[in-house]
Amino acid sequence: MAGMTSVTHEVEAEPAAHHALMNPVARTDPAAPSTPVERAVDSAGLGGLVLDWFAGAARDLPWRHPGTTPWAVLVSEVMLQQTPVSRVLPVWGTWLARWPTPAALAAEASGEAVRAWGRLGYPRRALRLHQAASAVVERHAGEIPADVDALLALPGIGTYTARAVAAFAFRQRHPVVDVNVRRLYARAVEGRADPPTTVSRADLAGVAKLLPADPESAARTSAALMELGALVCVARAPRCPACPLQEQCAWLRAGSPAGTGPARRPQGYAGTDRQVRGRLLAVLRDADHPVDRHLLDQVWEEPIQRDRALAGLLDDGLVVRIAPGVYALPS
Repeated sequence: MAGMTSVTHEVEAEPAAHHALMNPVARTDPAAPSTPVERAVDSAGLGGLVLDWFAGAARDLPWRHPGTTPWAVLVSEVMLQQTPVSRVLPVWGTWLARWPTPAALAAEASGEAVRAWGRLGYPRRALRLHQAASAVVERHAGEIPADVDALLALPGIGTYTARAVAAFAFRQRHPVVDVNVRRLYARAVEGRADPPTTVSRADLAGVAKLLPADPESAARTSAALMELGALVCVARAPRCPACPLQEQCAWLRAGSPAGTGPARRPQGYAGTDRQVRGRLLAVLRDADHPVDRHLLDQVWEEPIQRDRALAGLLDDGLVVRIAPGVYALPS
């Protein structure tokens, strides 16, 4: 279920377009106020509109198919953090074919999880999945728990992921708030362009009001809110004419006020420690034996940054030193 925890559940790719062209209310309603306003929102009606839209607009994603196991849902949620669906799809399928259960993953070395993670990025997520799988075997006889508190107690599982698994795998009624849902809620309900950078209890309570009382319908509505935020109510050029909420959206009715917070610049990659770490890990992933330091030194010319990146990988447990000058993935 998309999205970018983690803070960002899913990376968006949005076409450049002037916002006013996408916003008929801002252009045609001279009475619209120029600042955000508090509005009474028909929460149930808003959730129903999103659910109706989802019935015809939902992407056909394999982790949404009937019969998908809770473990497969958990893997998808972790992989989708800060990573687009198109990159996750092939790795998710390969991962589940190799490790269809938590016990299957827990039985292998954590380094194999890092190797299979490939180039999805943020490879510590692979270690966290391995740690979570091991904890599921030890504490829950190999079955993913359905209780949110039990999910939160697993290594590396945060508020977003625990609620997402409870909702999407076990069809429970929980507000699932990633960056896409938080942005949608800020606009449609609060009438402002700038969502907070973190999710609060008030945010969870507010989104919960949009969900139907029936758990199955609530789970589908949670998925629908995420989909609408990921595909339509996007950050830089929202596709308001295609939105089922345009008649009720508090932000549109307020005249689509501009954000007041600092502009967020996309994080660069070229030349960063992340790029160096990725190159070092690529050498170790592609090797079927420990690697001498001189081979790692060839991936980056600047020695200080290279040493810093390698030290970070060692500190994170993604790489181990098995002898002086000899490195490998963890066992």
